[in-house]
Parts: sequence; C-alpha cells; structure tokens
Amino acid sequence: MTSLSFDVKPASELLAAARPSWLDRWGAFAAGLTFADLPAPVVERAKLVLLDCIGVIAAGMQEPECRALVGRMAETAGSGECPAIGAGRGFAAGSAAFLNGVAGTMLELDEGNQYARGHPGIHVLPAILAAGPRLKSSGADLLTALALGYEIGSRIGIAAKLLVTTHPHGTWGTAGAALGVAHLNRADAAAMIETLNIASTLGLATSRRTMLEGGTVRNAYAGVSNQLGLTAWDLAASGFVGETDGVGSVFGGVIATDFRPALMIDDLGERWEIARNYFKRHAACRYTHGALDALGDIVARAGGRIAPADVVAIEVDTYVWAAQLNGSEPKNMLAAKFSLPFALATFLANGAATPDAFRDGAREDAATRELARRVTVRENKDLTARLPGLRPARVRLTLADGRSFAAEALTNKGDTEDPYSPEEVRAKFADLAGPVWGASHAAAIADCVETIDRAADLSTLTRLLSAPAVAGGSA
Repeated sequence: MTSLSFDVKPASELLAAARPSWLDRWGAFAAGLTFADLPAPVVERAKLVLLDCIGVIAAGMQEPECRALVGRMAETAGSGECPAIGAGRGFAAGSAAFLNGVAGTMLELDEGNQYARGHPGIHVLPAILAAGPRLKSSGADLLTALALGYEIGSRIGIAAKLLVTTHPHGTWGTAGAALGVAHLNRADAAAMIETLNIASTLGLATSRRTMLEGGTVRNAYAGVSNQLGLTAWDLAASGFVGETDGVGSVFGGVIATDFRPALMIDDLGERWEIARNYFKRHAACRYTHGALDALGDIVARAGGRIAPADVVAIEVDTYVWAAQLNGSEPKNMLAAKFSLPFALATFLANGAATPDAFRDGAREDAATRELARRVTVRENKDLTARLPGLRPARVRLTLADGRSFAAEALTNKGDTEDPYSPEEVRAKFADLAGPVWGASHAAAIADCVETIDRAADLSTLTRLLSAPAVAGGSA
C-alpha cells in the first residue's frame, strides 16, 4: 500500500470503495414513496409545517432587507410565475426559492427538529413550492415531497456531527430540498441516489459566528440551500454525476465528523422526523426558549408583570449551546435573538418575546439593556448531558425588595415532549399572516392548506400566496 504524506489516501484506495448499502436503501425508499405510505399523523403534521412555514415567510418578507432584496432581484433576475410569498411579485423558480428561504429565517420563528439540530422545513418547502406548479403536482404530491425532503435532511443531521464552528443552516438542508424536488419530478431510484450525491457536495460551509455577531448573511443560508436543491436536480436530470458517497464524504469529514450510516435507515418509513418536529412562539434562537419558558413561570407566580428596574439579578444555568449565547450587547435584531441575556430582559420589558421585542426600538431601550447586563449565564454539564431529548434551563430571579424566584424548564414549549396544539400553531399563523394580507385572506390560506391533500393541483395555493401585502391587515 502506498504511503502518502499528511494522511492523504491514494486514489486507488479511495476509488475502491463501493456505494454504501444505506444509499441504495434510500434510493429505493425515495423513489417508491407515495402519499398513501404516509401515516395520518404525518400528513397532519406536514400540513402544519406547510402552514407554519408560509406564515413565517410572509412575515419575514416584510422586513426592510427582504423588501430591498425583492426589489433588486426584480431588476436583475426578472419576473416569473413563482410567488415571493408576501411580496406580491413572481419570479423564476430558483429566485423564488431563494427569496422565500431567506424570508423564512428572518424572524427566527421557523420550525425545527431537535434531533437533527436544525430547521429542515424551511430548507425544503421553498424549493418544492417553486417546482410543484410547473410540474402540475397535486397537493398530496407536495406533502409527500415535504415529508421526504424533511426526512433525508433530518437523517443526515442526526447521523453526522457538524463541526462546532459550523452553522447548520445551508448544510444538509440542500439534500432535503433536492430530494423533495426529485420526488416531484418522479425520479427513479438511480436518479434519487445521483441527486443526493450531487446535492451533498453543493451545501455551504457556514460560520456559527454569524448568528452570534448579528451577521445577517446567515439569513440567506436557507435561501441558497433551496436554490441549490433545485440546481442539484437540474444537474442530475442533465446527466451530471456526483461522488459514490457524497453524503459520507462531506458529512463524515469535510464539515462534519462521526457520520453513522446506520442512523440513516434506522426505522426508515416507520419513524418520521417531521412528526417529531417543534414549533416556535418565542421569536428568538431556540436555545433561549427553555430559560424564557422558566422566566414566564416566574412572572406568572410574581403576579403577571416584573419591571426590569426592579430586578437585581437573573442567573441562568443551562446546557452548552444555550450557555454560548451569553453576549449581552447585541448590535442588531439578529444578534439580539441570539443573546440569552437580552432575550430574558426584553421578555420582561415587553411581556413576551415577540418579533417587535427584538427590533431596534426595544433593543435600544436603556432599562432593557441595563437588565441584560445583570444576567449571568452558566453551563451546567449535567444539563448538557441531557441533550438532545431535553433542553433544560434553571432560572433564578432576585428582586430589589429581597424576594427571589426560581423555576426550571426541562424542555421547550413546542417540542415533541410538550407540543403546541394544532390550534396554537394555526393561531401563530394568523398572528403572522393577518398583518400581511388581512385576516380574511390569511384564513383562506389556512383553509386551503387544511384541505391541500385533496387538491388536484397547486393553482389555488399559488394564487393565494401571490397576493401582495395590504396596509393595515385587519380586513
């Protein structure tokens, strides 16, 4: 055997590796999957994910950066038939998928999967919404592609351990988008495998520091991932090929380590990741949610409101990823959403962690900023050891009058272990979509999604999502 420097393996050794068996299994599974194979709870959860994503995209599209981006892309990319949701403009598929993916992460309200350690839905839905209408896909086709794309992205996230310096957005989500699009195109098993191998090497090498610093380029990662998912299918359908095992290469050594192939097929077709997702109501990084939930319990016990000026100190003991968010001087809205001290302070100042509680006016409030400086965040390694099934936080709040309150949250409200009800998810959609389109139009979208599995095509949904935002939003 030839020995090379720097632990480099010779091509003769690398190229001798056969395609892994899990990939063959996945190719057959993806090609053979039909809507009838989805259990009823999976269908219902997929509808809720669809509705939730539409709401967060529409609301996020109203942010100044998104409005400006839509305008620039209308000039440079031209128009098309795929709606930028909440913008009232249509684009070509790739541009629409990009814009909707960007908008869907702007408010930090998109759903996710705690076991995958990321946000599969917003990495899949914009791509399949862009591809489906041209292919005359049915509503059942759309839900099947969503569940499938969600599954492959989540499985990669579960099977691999991303480098701790890597942000999960824009990585394995590209594979999810690509496989969802391939399914809408009726790809066979070989094409599914090729699409997956191509998509795995098109993902981004993202930086975790962007979320901590408030580098809003981070909000583009999911958009790029959706756009590249469409591109991966176009490449595969045109005859381009990937590696023998692109997933294993990229997520076993390039941007991640410890790739465990067995987890890619563990209970495949029986355990569905979309059915154990989480939804969010706090408009902040999910790592802050346990502490926010515990603080909410304290506020309720204290009589329903605590003024920031009355607080001497807040102490938080939590798991490693939440403890990392200890910066107390966020420079913009994104950084504020990834600051545990600020999230707790603005929760008290505003009564809830709403989108407005992280905007510049709230972020620049002197009393809120001063309270954020009085928040101490520590990692408790025993709490870290309870990941990923639990996301614990212990909060102690001390008041100037000498009273002290403590509360603990073992998991986040909205997680699989403590889920929001379907009615609560629909209420969240109404809260987000109502101000964009008006209550009656938002309700029409919700009704369309509720019956989407019976829709022969996506024309009604597309028409509803193409509507422009209206002033006031109360009609």
